[in-house]
Amino acid sequence: MTATVEQRVDPREVPRGLVGAGIAVTAWSTGTILAKYLDMDALAIGAYRFGTFFILLVIWMRARGVRLDLGIIRKSMWGGLALGADIVLFFSAVKETSVVNATIIGSLQPIVVGVIAARFFGEKIRVNDAIWSIVALAGAFVVVTSAANDDIRSLRGDLLAAGAMFSWSAYFIASKQSRGRMSSTEFTAGTSIWTAAICIAIGLPIGQDLSFPNASNWGWLVVMIIGSGIVGHSLMNWSLQRIPLWVGSTFTLFIPVASTALAWLALGETITWLQALAMAAVIAALAMIVIGQTKSVPATVAEPAPVEPASG
Repeated sequence: MTATVEQRVDPREVPRGLVGAGIAVTAWSTGTILAKYLDMDALAIGAYRFGTFFILLVIWMRARGVRLDLGIIRKSMWGGLALGADIVLFFSAVKETSVVNATIIGSLQPIVVGVIAARFFGEKIRVNDAIWSIVALAGAFVVVTSAANDDIRSLRGDLLAAGAMFSWSAYFIASKQSRGRMSSTEFTAGTSIWTAAICIAIGLPIGQDLSFPNASNWGWLVVMIIGSGIVGHSLMNWSLQRIPLWVGSTFTLFIPVASTALAWLALGETITWLQALAMAAVIAALAMIVIGQTKSVPATVAEPAPVEPASG
């Protein structure tokens, strides 16, 4: 982890970043629903999703006169390895433990990121914000556990889920650290090709079917790429350059809320009164955090000092 330095930011960027992060986590929540329509192995979805996403981003950048060189891909390596590890570990975890356990463990990410943000990025988390974050975390727990319909438990699976959570946290941190070294679009493109490569490298040896998707699967993959990829990853990486790291991480607690609501709308799944109240609590808590951020925007934020590439 690098040292931090104070860099002045435009306070007007913070509200835009908050809106972007909100849209991003909503887009991410569609991934769970869309995956139900895909007749593909998990790592095959990851490989084709991020591989195609990378190609589209490169085309977009070229159209704007921007080249993605090998230096950017090298600098985005740690973010890509973190995101790839998250996908591999999470889908491995749900094979050995309950989806509920894996999701709950993943929801602990804001705690890890909050500690890192305070220690290495100099971010200040006010008492009120901490309280509302705890309320949102508790609400997300209730939303997930209220939908429990299995009793599969495994220490190995829980450890894999913990590994996925730490990897997901590392991805957010790498995104924040990329400021000053590359644009958010370059970071997103670089991490995408690394993630696709990891899915292929791990998927082949463990017997995942990585054959070319049929037309139906391609249709849903395109929708997923647009939603979770173009809107989700691109917008969150853009937003993390404009808002505190801990805020972007806390926003991810909205994902199980939105996923539950979408499952109710699209798949006809039921929502209990307890879930509904918990969902309302998460939304209210996140709204209070947003209000707090827009009322008190700092003139400076701590950013990691850019790492100069070694000469020779």
